[in-house]
Amino acid sequence: MPSCAVKGGCPTDYIAIALSILSFTVLVLWCIVPFIVHKVPRTKGSGFWIPVIQVVASFFLLLSLVISNNFLKLGERHWLRSCYLWGAWGEGPLGFGLLFSCRITQASQLYFIFVKRRLPLIRSYIFLPLILLPWIACAAVIHWMQPLSSRCHMRAQWTIPVITLHSLYIAILVGVTTAVHHIEFRFDELKDLWRGILVSAVSIVIWITAYILNEVYDNISWLEVASRFLLLVVASILVVAFFSISSSQPLLSQISLRRRETREFRTMSQALGIPDSGVLAQSEPISRIDPNEPLDKLLLNKRFRQSFMAFADSCLAGESVHFFDEVYELSKIPEDDCVRRIYMARHIIQKYIVAGAAMEVNISHRSKQEILSTSNLARPDLFQNALNEIIQLMRTNLARDYWSSMFFLKFQEDSNLRSNEYELEQMTGWNFSPRLSSVHGADDPFHQDHLLKSSGCSSDTTDL
Repeated sequence: MPSCAVKGGCPTDYIAIALSILSFTVLVLWCIVPFIVHKVPRTKGSGFWIPVIQVVASFFLLLSLVISNNFLKLGERHWLRSCYLWGAWGEGPLGFGLLFSCRITQASQLYFIFVKRRLPLIRSYIFLPLILLPWIACAAVIHWMQPLSSRCHMRAQWTIPVITLHSLYIAILVGVTTAVHHIEFRFDELKDLWRGILVSAVSIVIWITAYILNEVYDNISWLEVASRFLLLVVASILVVAFFSISSSQPLLSQISLRRRETREFRTMSQALGIPDSGVLAQSEPISRIDPNEPLDKLLLNKRFRQSFMAFADSCLAGESVHFFDEVYELSKIPEDDCVRRIYMARHIIQKYIVAGAAMEVNISHRSKQEILSTSNLARPDLFQNALNEIIQLMRTNLARDYWSSMFFLKFQEDSNLRSNEYELEQMTGWNFSPRLSSVHGADDPFHQDHLLKSSGCSSDTTDL
């Protein structure tokens, strides 16, 4: 025990390393499962790269703890045994500091979007390096002053400022979380923030305790082995508990390893509980379509909209119809329900408006800037000018070809068939289904099967 306490390689060291590898594997799977298993399209922007940076920071934090605390039996002159590389830079700006900077960036986004009701004033790729600067400065000073011992231990006069920096970032995160705690979030944003604060605060307390015990009782071998075991285990729990994608991609957070609900939301409108979103209902009204009517009026008919959307997708121009569909879903949310309107507006902006979006629509620069610089994400006419441009674009590029396409012919056939069945049912009161069942209504054992098959047309929209 005395030898491995100093040189590393104790049985408990390898157990802690195994636990850290397991936790990091869970973290990576949690991050990539929606994209590999569920085939969710990868988004661009901070919604994707901030969670990725969190995974990278978690890796550096765990690796730096393993090397700087002598978990592995490495020679003193081994190239990996650099206290300043791992103890100063790995645990600081590349590890714990980067993790906290990502979390504060996500929390500040929630503050601007839901409290200020506007997009953040500073882009994430600028805000994150700015908030990371104190960690970089701290690591640079430590590297320059060389205060670490051969065992990577830091003297008390250096430990107090470092612990203060950790505590300062926890306090900042607490402050931002308190500023948004009154918002009735629809997903796990607030719960994830408080969980991260709790776990990080407990980690700091354990790290301080372990440091004091190691400095006061430096000659007790079992205490050093036990304290570093506890350090790595707590850090392994921290990286899993600290990770969150609900702040950046709330809909994507519904598809994860920890999800227990059986219901799956394919669109943001379904996740927000917007009425009549998702698949067509059996009771969907049947109406004749007149090609001479304005296109924007025709698109209010859900069956026609989905037929027109399928045609546009076949022409590789479906983003305009999908945009109309989601803006129409947004219009169903009451104006006084600001939180749900902001969720939907943010989703539309990320998916259709920002440069390089998954389904970026072709609108003028003026309309795009009007949306991106808005002072109120919940206002009813936020997308009106962009929608007018999209309707004109669809009328010019898609509508004329649609009326002569097989999609419209199939839509007419389905409408005529449904209309005839509806008229027969109204006259006789009996169920004339494709099975020709003579059993009426709920007494028909195949009645539920008919409902499922007749509502087979579903939205083609898949959200992040």
